Amino acid sequence: MTPSAAAAKTMRELRVAGEIAQAFLTAHQPHEVYRLALERVAPLVGASLGCVFVADGESDLLKVATAYNWPQRYANYLSSMRVLIGNGPTGRAVQDNQLVDVADVFADPELKDWWDSAKELGFTSSIALPLIVESRPVGALTFYFRDAEAFREADRNLLRLVANQLAATAEKAHLIEDLQRVNEKLREQNLDLEAKYKEADEAKQVKNEFLANVSHELRTPLTAILGYAYLLKEGVSGPLAEEQAASVRKIEEAGGHLVSLIDGLVDLTNRKLGRVQSKPELCDATAIARTVMSNAPRPAAGVDLRTEAPPERLPMHTDPVLVQRVLQSLLGNAIKFTRSGSVTLTVRLEEPEPSSDAMYARGPNIVWEITDTGVGIEPKDQEVIFDEFRQADGSATRRFGGVGLGLAVARGLARRLGGDITLKSELGVGSTFSFVLPSSVVRAGVPS
Repeated sequence: MTPSAAAAKTMRELRVAGEIAQAFLTAHQPHEVYRLALERVAPLVGASLGCVFVADGESDLLKVATAYNWPQRYANYLSSMRVLIGNGPTGRAVQDNQLVDVADVFADPELKDWWDSAKELGFTSSIALPLIVESRPVGALTFYFRDAEAFREADRNLLRLVANQLAATAEKAHLIEDLQRVNEKLREQNLDLEAKYKEADEAKQVKNEFLANVSHELRTPLTAILGYAYLLKEGVSGPLAEEQAASVRKIEEAGGHLVSLIDGLVDLTNRKLGRVQSKPELCDATAIARTVMSNAPRPAAGVDLRTEAPPERLPMHTDPVLVQRVLQSLLGNAIKFTRSGSVTLTVRLEEPEPSSDAMYARGPNIVWEITDTGVGIEPKDQEVIFDEFRQADGSATRRFGGVGLGLAVARGLARRLGGDITLKSELGVGSTFSFVLPSSVVRAGVPS
């Protein structure tokens, strides 16, 4: 070969290598790269047939990924053919991680089963190169030659370069397949989770509807019981003896307790079912605090109820009815767990932290604080008490009554209003519940 011919051949080889590299970067399917490599390289090395083999899953088998110039009648044969790693030139190339060439197929007894096909297809020799990624076999590149001279002239350097490119392609395809399998598994898991979530949500909806209906059904006979107790107390059926009057008072107390429990269930289920509608209006935070304190339940003997509020109005735009319900729940809870000392309801204006950027300036917050000198709450229980049907201590239910709905409902309403409830408490000293409505709710008397 003359220098000019050699140079031209080298340029063709470089161009082909560049085309394969570009295909590796842009092709959507690995078969596109395999096909291009076989079609471009085979003529350069004088091969009449070619195959790209890839690993068949996790087995020790290789399957044909793409074939070049094979007759159509061999299509089914090629699609079903499997080569055991270690067997034949292709299998040995992969096992030994080196190029394997067969100068004369008909001189190799190991290839006897191929002789008829070799005669029919007209090839006499072959070259097989492993496709290796980090010492791990991922496939093989095999060419078949009719012309022994072409076989001897085959550019092994070019074949090794192409084999490396195809190895990268096979590995990329393997990673994509792994990713697709993972994505499919995640999709199936997501569908399963969605189904379970829907099932749980439907069950929760049924539960809430049940509680709402039960609460309604209980309220009707309870109202009648309390009505008859009132009539008895008022002497409609005649005067009562002292013992009879005491029994009526116990009926009223027990009925009042049941009413509070039912009200809690109604509040909880209405909130969960989306039946609580906020109706904001211009109101006075101080007046709300005084109204709540005036309607507070009777405390234990010796417990002082106090209200600390500024003399001026604290105008705000919110739903005063829902605010009152939050404060009533917090105040009632404080009174229930306080046996001596005081319960104080404080309302104040909390100015925001100063900001240098006027765009992010915050308005003031309204803060209501209920402070008691009651039993206090252990640190581990201070978040639990806001859960539904939970109290800080199981014995609290027996000692103080209730089923643990008041604080859960209160926090739910507070958050619906755009605020929140926080707690500071020390066991044996007392607790402070703070109900804060943020600046987005408070507008210095101007409706938002």
